[in-house]
Amino acid sequence: MRRWLTYLPLTLLAVVFAFPVVFMLVSSLKPDEQIFADLGSAKAFLPVGQVSLDNYTAVFETVPAGRFLLNSIIVTAAIVLLGLLVNSMAAFALARIRWRFAPILLTLVIATLVLPFETIAVPLVYWVSKLPWITSEGFELGWLNTYRVQILPFVANGFSIFLFHQHFKTIPTELDEAARIDGCGWLSIYRRVVVPLSGPAFATVGLLTAMPAWNSYLWPLMTVQDEDLRPVLIGVQYFFQLDIAWGQIMAYSSLITIPVLILFFVFQRAFIASIADTGLKG
Repeated sequence: MRRWLTYLPLTLLAVVFAFPVVFMLVSSLKPDEQIFADLGSAKAFLPVGQVSLDNYTAVFETVPAGRFLLNSIIVTAAIVLLGLLVNSMAAFALARIRWRFAPILLTLVIATLVLPFETIAVPLVYWVSKLPWITSEGFELGWLNTYRVQILPFVANGFSIFLFHQHFKTIPTELDEAARIDGCGWLSIYRRVVVPLSGPAFATVGLLTAMPAWNSYLWPLMTVQDEDLRPVLIGVQYFFQLDIAWGQIMAYSSLITIPVLILFFVFQRAFIASIADTGLKG
C-alpha cells in the first residue's frame, strides 16, 4: 500500500507532463483540419484519422531543416566536449589542489550564476564584434556569423564547475596521495584517478550543458545572420513568416525535441545517481 501511495501520484504527474509532448507528436502526423477537428476529444492524443508523414516531408521543403539540425549538432557537441574538459579541470584545481585563494575563486564562480544571460547579452555582442580572429593586410575575419561565436562564450560554465567541484570533493584525497607516491603529477591524478571515478558527474554535466546549447535562441538570433549557420530554434520563426501550418510546426518541433528526449533517456541513470550522491551535498 505504501508503494502504491508513492508511485500512483508520481505516475499521474508524469502523465500530465507528458500530455503536451504526446499532443505534439500525434499532431505532427495530421493535417491542420484534422488537428482542429480532434481538439475537443481524446482523439487529439491518439494517432487516428488522416495520419501520414506529409508534415515531415513538407518541413524539409519549407525550411532548410537538415542544415539547422546539423548546425545544432555541431554547436552542441563542441560546447559539451569543450565544457566537460574546461569545467572539470577548473573544478579539479579548486577541489583537489590546496591553494590559498581557491575558496574565494569558487565563491566568485558561484556568484556568476546570479546574473541572467539576458542582462549581459547586448554588451557581450558588442565586445564579440570587436574581437579579431584572423587579420592581415586588407583582410579581417571576425567572430560574427561563425560557429565559434556560438560555441566559445558558453564553454566555461559556473554551474558545471560547481557540480564537478561537489563530486570531486567526495573522492577520498588518500587516492591523490597514493598517486603522488607513485610519481603522478596533478594532471595524471586528474586523468587516471579522478576522471575514471566521475562517470555520473560527467554524464550529468554533459546533459545539463547539452540542453541549453541545443535550445539556444537569443544569442544566435543576435550574432548569426547567415542561414547556413543558424541552429534549429531559429528555424521555428520561419514558419510564422509564411502561411501558418500547425501540422508542419508540430512536425518541426518534434524533430528538435526527440534528440533531447533520447539524450535524457540514455543518461537518466547517471543523472539521477550523480544528483543523489553529490549534487545536494555541501
